[in-house]
Amino acid sequence: MDKKNSFLIKLPIAHRGLFNNKEIYENTISAFKLAIENNYAIELDVHLTKDNKIIVIHDSNLKRLFNVNKKIRKLNYEQIKKIQFPNSKDRIPLLKDVLKLVDGKVPIIIEIKYDRLVGKLEKNLINILSNYQGEVVIKSFRARSINYFRKKCPNILRGQLLMYSKKFFYRLFFNLRIFYSRFSKPDFYSCNINCLENKKILKLKKDKIILGWVVRDKKNLKYVKMHCDNYIFEEL
Repeated sequence: MDKKNSFLIKLPIAHRGLFNNKEIYENTISAFKLAIENNYAIELDVHLTKDNKIIVIHDSNLKRLFNVNKKIRKLNYEQIKKIQFPNSKDRIPLLKDVLKLVDGKVPIIIEIKYDRLVGKLEKNLINILSNYQGEVVIKSFRARSINYFRKKCPNILRGQLLMYSKKFFYRLFFNLRIFYSRFSKPDFYSCNINCLENKKILKLKKDKIILGWVVRDKKNLKYVKMHCDNYIFEEL
């Protein structure tokens, strides 16, 4: 990948669109419209419903956003589309409707969530993206999802998500993901801002694009700009 000319570093990236979770909610059509209006790239999350529809939502459960304790993978889209965000006209959108809205106006970074076995979501996503003409990449914490795209659809750029902390399991998964990325061969890395000065990240930065997430204040922005090729932000 040509780091200097990649569309991944052209525009700041709005995390789940431009939202505040009061009037405009994350991963909604309204949040994506506002990001487009401000000329920001868009980061979003996808899950697969019980009837194999790809929807745009971060959580695998509706509890946090809607106070409904139900899992996405156990619901059909006909059930999900009836649910409305509080004090808003927005509902959980289909990915295809978001792609229709964006229509190549800004780049899109799609995070593949991981509450199912690898294969079904990835296959459906490839089918949808095959008809999309805009700039789009995928990323995931799960190396198997990235490897699926490497084998089945290598023309779509792929990113490995990384997160690190002093806790044992975070350190373990951090190291395992870097290890398995040798086989999945991601084109870029999307790193939590707490791990940007890790020696392994600094080594990766020599020939890979590094995106930092999530920037929420000006102090962090200055720091992340020093260590990353681009950044993913909320409410700056």
